[in-house]
Amino acid sequence: MARGWESKSVELQMDAAREKPPSAPNLPLTDQQKTLRQQRENLLMARSDVLHRIESSTNPRYSELLRQALKDLDAKIASLSSHIL
Repeated sequence: MARGWESKSVELQMDAAREKPPSAPNLPLTDQQKTLRQQRENLLMARSDVLHRIESSTNPRYSELLRQALKDLDAKIASLSSHIL
């Protein structure tokens, strides 16, 4: 049974919150850290878009292309996450 759009959105938000590294609230971020975090947020949004497209795709070749894009995005997110900490 398909889940509703709202439940997917909530699930994605929960996943994103779990993936965010804990930050010290009183420490100001450097410009580089701000840039890296913004890039990571952009990648996370692109990832959620790709996931949505995979779920709605009916073409196996397109789905495979999207799965490869998802792997690439995951690798980039992991790389940025290690630099942010």
